[in-house]
Amino acid sequence: MQNTYIARQAILDHKSRTVGYELLFRNSPDNHFPEIDPDMATSKLIIQNHIHGDITALSLGKPAYINFTEQCLIHKYPLMFDKKCIVIELVGQSKPTSRLIKIVKYYHDQGYKIALTEYDVEDHWDILLPFLSVVKVDIEKINPKRLHPIKAKTKALNVKLAAEKVETRYQLQSLAEVGFNYFQGYFYHEPEIIEGQTLNPIKTHMLHLMSETFKTPLDYNAVASIISQDVNLTIGILKMVNNVATGVRIEITSLKQASTYLGEEKLKQFVSILALSKLTSESTDEVSKQALITAKLMMSLAFESNVFKEVKDFAFITGLLSSIEIILSMPISDIMKSMPLAEPIEKALVEHSGLLGDLLVLTTNYILGKGENVTALNDQFSLNAEFIQQEFIAASQWCTDLDIH
Repeated sequence: MQNTYIARQAILDHKSRTVGYELLFRNSPDNHFPEIDPDMATSKLIIQNHIHGDITALSLGKPAYINFTEQCLIHKYPLMFDKKCIVIELVGQSKPTSRLIKIVKYYHDQGYKIALTEYDVEDHWDILLPFLSVVKVDIEKINPKRLHPIKAKTKALNVKLAAEKVETRYQLQSLAEVGFNYFQGYFYHEPEIIEGQTLNPIKTHMLHLMSETFKTPLDYNAVASIISQDVNLTIGILKMVNNVATGVRIEITSLKQASTYLGEEKLKQFVSILALSKLTSESTDEVSKQALITAKLMMSLAFESNVFKEVKDFAFITGLLSSIEIILSMPISDIMKSMPLAEPIEKALVEHSGLLGDLLVLTTNYILGKGENVTALNDQFSLNAEFIQQEFIAASQWCTDLDIH
């Protein structure tokens, strides 16, 4: 049986707020569409994520953009999904046929949102505009200056313009000025280092808390002391104890008692997640979600694989800090000066080296559907592809359930 993968890519607005995720079928770890019938690819995606998985979890509660060919639309595949959960992406058409116009109108009348991909600036697409929510433009193929004729039409009909293949924040800013509403690409995974920036006391406090929580052995007194300096953290840990103590009334007399009651594993996850939420701004919200999912998936893989068991205690915090450079807009080497971390964690974050670094790179690439070396998860480390996919969905659902912002 051939392995299957799902690549997921965020679609963001000009303020870097996530408006949805495009889900793409992959039949190998290579991040490109497989050479198979696109109708079959969409069918497999539907089966994998609607019947055997949870598409809402995979798309973190946001609309899932799914590719559908004209043939898929005729077979009414989109009707398998709640219209609130998906956006139909039209693919595989060079021009609108009378049949396509009729079927697109049908889904529009049913309340589904529809996105046109492969837009080539030709006037013949105008007939579809009243039924569309989004027009996606590959900026590597279409010069944005050529879009002037359609901008007034889309604006009048409240159709959003989405730029695909956006690689830098400078591109995003330029495209926003041109009139694009949505953006898709790897730009939000690239660090934007601000020269001379220093950490303010609150952020230093949070980083100190995260590093203290993952010291071995855990010093409950030290953790409680740091938490006591922040009212929100104090309230949060007391609520956490209340959630854990189902059916039993616990009288908490000190933060150390609360920390001890939670136990080492829950305490580690709780304080590090809460600290991350305080470091995250609106523009890095998507990045922090990816960090949370990376942390959870890394921990699951480390516990599953005999190879990674020796670094399992470091897996969660490493994944959680994997995007800290982007979140804080500072070089990772400078951030590490405020975080006395164990050597394997620091090497994994700074150099992507060592066993922990291997796990970080492989997990990150798997989540993004980016990079050929994902195959090592199955070959070198003997991890089951189906297990990885299930844990990825579970980690995505866990991230959604946290509601930390």
